[in-house]
Amino acid sequence: MSELYIWITVYIVRLILNGELMTPLHLMKLLADDTRLTAILMMKSGPRCVCDLMTALDLSQPKVSRHLAILRDASLVETERRGQWVYYSLATNLPEWVVNTIELLLQSPAAQNDPRLHPLSSCQTEC
Repeated sequence: MSELYIWITVYIVRLILNGELMTPLHLMKLLADDTRLTAILMMKSGPRCVCDLMTALDLSQPKVSRHLAILRDASLVETERRGQWVYYSLATNLPEWVVNTIELLLQSPAAQNDPRLHPLSSCQTEC
């Protein structure tokens, strides 16, 4: 992924944070990246630690953290520290239409067959 793409995404997130309400276009731009879409869909089943996201997405910690920061800056996800681990989950104050959109995406055949999107009982890797 190019640096330009990341900076464009950061710019879009900053626009959202500067008083604009989340619109369907903003949400789709945030979820247009496969990494962010998959992470959001994974979090629908519950909080995920960074190491689980790294394993499931097959990406390095810096790349995963960068995408999570974009989602956090857009107020789509929240963080919770549990000891030394940081867990990410969907924000509790998401508009109903955003939650409904995520739920609808999870109904697709591809999502139904993706084992990464199923609930976890705890962190699945040795972080």
